[in-house]
Amino acid sequence: MFKTFDDLVEQQLAGAQLEREDALAVLAATDDQVLDLVAAAARLRRAHFGDRVKVNYLVNLKSGLCPEDCTYCSQRLGSNAEILTYSWLSPDKVVEQATAGIQGGASRVCLVASGRGPGSRDIDRVATVVDELKSAHPGVEVCACLGLLKEGQADRLSAAGVDAYNHNLNTSEDRYADICSTHTYSDRVDTVELAKRGGLSPCSGLIVGMGESDDELVDAVFALRDLDSDSIPINFLMPFDGTPFADTWLLDPRRCLRILALARFACPATEIRLAGGREMHLRSLQPLALHVANSLFLGDYLTSEGQAAKADLDMIADAGFRVLGTQPDTDDVRVPLALRHRGAGTDHAPNA
Repeated sequence: MFKTFDDLVEQQLAGAQLEREDALAVLAATDDQVLDLVAAAARLRRAHFGDRVKVNYLVNLKSGLCPEDCTYCSQRLGSNAEILTYSWLSPDKVVEQATAGIQGGASRVCLVASGRGPGSRDIDRVATVVDELKSAHPGVEVCACLGLLKEGQADRLSAAGVDAYNHNLNTSEDRYADICSTHTYSDRVDTVELAKRGGLSPCSGLIVGMGESDDELVDAVFALRDLDSDSIPINFLMPFDGTPFADTWLLDPRRCLRILALARFACPATEIRLAGGREMHLRSLQPLALHVANSLFLGDYLTSEGQAAKADLDMIADAGFRVLGTQPDTDDVRVPLALRHRGAGTDHAPNA
């Protein structure tokens, strides 16, 4: 057991793997220890990522009408949440929306479609979109989030130019049946493994605030470590009206910081992303969270508004960080008109 959080940093910098006892101690940090915890986690973040923040942007390709019953999701089967529902956006519309995010500083575009998983025609649709998007923006990374994959689909996505695949574990294996009955935890793990075998960078994360215990949180984070996820989005439950988790408020800003610090200590060199719900749960401590996480989503999410994109970029600069991809002497990122008040897109970061 470490004596101070700085001792734990030294262990991690020396190549040690976070043990369960220490992980639980991070989550048990008292309120008067939270700043010390953040400062320690910030040392790991700076050691691996310097002063850069990776900006990601969501485009919701297909919204609502999902046959899965994930209890946290506004697009779930039986949801009464008031959201937009539509079928596939045209490639031109996707490129238009993505361009607004890229001009606002995003280096990765996340293409998300609701549903259990893609069919062959859906893969073709995404391939067409990626071709047009990368023709317009050759340097952009593309992450797809299309649900459960079948054998061979990751290979097709990779061949089409997709760089990464998002499929969140969301919670621990022991708790998974409490939040979904239409597919299993193993189904999600299998999809991440298929993505990896197909040459796609694995992106997999969590939703916190669903009543999980500290032990379950540690189980979930360690599972992501074992999966060797390249990026870990941390979503904070948005309690949508019309879903089973409506009016579920179990998080406060300090709890969120502890969870982010757990992820950083468990996966020191992994991209940790502030994702859906950060605005409503971290609130005024969002800038402090950037000293632990090194990535965020710009603007809006899938079916809910996020913080105004200009406020996101101002927050990054005010906290002493720079957007990944900007020049060292650049202290400003131009924000296109479409993003100045709200993101150009329209739930959580990818959860499909």
